[in-house]
Amino acid sequence: MHSPESVRAGGHQLDWAIKPESFKIYPDLPAVSLPRDFPVPELDALAALSTDAEGNAVLDLERLAALLFFTAGVTKRKSYPGGGIMYFRAAPSTGALYQTEMYVVAGAVDGLAPGVYHFSPGDFALRRLRDGDFRGALAIASADEDVAARPATLVMTAIYWRNTWKYQARGYRHLFWDSGSMLANLLASATALELDARVVSGFVDLEVNGLLGLDAEKEGALVLAPVGTEGQSASVSPVIATIAPSVIPLSASEVDYPVLRDAYANSSLETESEVQAWRERIPERMTGSGARVPLPPPRRASGRRLGDTIMARGSTREFSGAAISAGDLSAALWHASRGWPADVPSGLVDLYLSVHAVEGIEPGAYAYDQSAHALELIRAGDFRRQAAFLCLEQPLGGMSSATVFFLADLRVVLDAFGNRGYRAANLEAGLIGGRLYLAAYAQRFGATGLTFYDRDVVAFFSPHAEGKDALFVTAIGRSVKGAAQSSAPLQITRR
Repeated sequence: MHSPESVRAGGHQLDWAIKPESFKIYPDLPAVSLPRDFPVPELDALAALSTDAEGNAVLDLERLAALLFFTAGVTKRKSYPGGGIMYFRAAPSTGALYQTEMYVVAGAVDGLAPGVYHFSPGDFALRRLRDGDFRGALAIASADEDVAARPATLVMTAIYWRNTWKYQARGYRHLFWDSGSMLANLLASATALELDARVVSGFVDLEVNGLLGLDAEKEGALVLAPVGTEGQSASVSPVIATIAPSVIPLSASEVDYPVLRDAYANSSLETESEVQAWRERIPERMTGSGARVPLPPPRRASGRRLGDTIMARGSTREFSGAAISAGDLSAALWHASRGWPADVPSGLVDLYLSVHAVEGIEPGAYAYDQSAHALELIRAGDFRRQAAFLCLEQPLGGMSSATVFFLADLRVVLDAFGNRGYRAANLEAGLIGGRLYLAAYAQRFGATGLTFYDRDVVAFFSPHAEGKDALFVTAIGRSVKGAAQSSAPLQITRR
């Protein structure tokens, strides 16, 4: 947890000599270049966030390339004096460190041989780790027969050091915030490309990590996403031999954070029966009882296509303090918080808002009632200064039009889901935060993710939030012109 005292007493300094490289490189693995004339998601961005489309399209190499690009691809480059280049990705990441890696377990993708692949965003290629159809093995590991019948499953992992270099053990949260944000892109892009996709967060960690050839002391699997139309189930998988492919080190040395590794290990599932039992637990959802402020009916379209929205997305560096409309906020909250296809139910996270400049809504502290699509007033007032303080004393938290705080009753979550419930809650917070980003940029205003003083956030929204824990923050609002990420977008070919 962060507090004003812990932040000031921490003393952690960034060692730039060992800053991790941004790309994982397998120097000896065969590469499959991905096509760059992939289809661009043309569906309206807001519609893509909440439409349950029939996924009838064939998953071929071109559509797979599109999914990978709009989920984890390099979308912008920024050059710095001295020749340095920063590569920005399709989805946001804490500190622009991009610790989330993407793998593909393919079995029936048109134009791609069955195998286990690592996605390299740097040269937009796949590196083959294993030959053969291993969807059956992944289905066993996830206790989910449907996984074996989908053309492919995308697996998100995290390289711990790439994030802990800056954020230390608190980076454990960031693993799930960032993979959740990527899932927001993936699910929306799949909808726009007429592909089925869903989230699988329960699996035997040791088996998935072994399939990918990961050193679990440094990198671990976080979430699976089966994609494509259901077809014939894969036959029995080949023998999963131990592999240890050569990987170029990310930096000259690394600092180990045992607390993070222990958190990952202590939230792992060890058997298929344990995975099945874990999925059957459904926590109770608490509801408030205060006065409601109805929001306008959410608009269903923004006039901006999903592909264009993802290419335009950045993290706002400075808000102007100007207002957005109640309709803007309504659409952002609605489309960000609708459920998604997954192996466990959503609804673990509650949204609280510090509203600063929203036309038609009185400034104040609110709780969002998702079922009624309304705001519950906690207290009225101008809380820009307090919101900035809560966001680690960053002006962004107070100069936004509204700052959204994600809280959860972790006692309820952990009682229901055990230690892995902490993963699930942070993943959900990241996914909703990623959708808020897309909804904001679809409507042509900005967003940014922020960290926070944990207990102070809860105290600010109490007594309504009493007993909960703060998980994440996303601020939305009008950007100062030119303050958003100023980097050159890469050119992609439409077809």
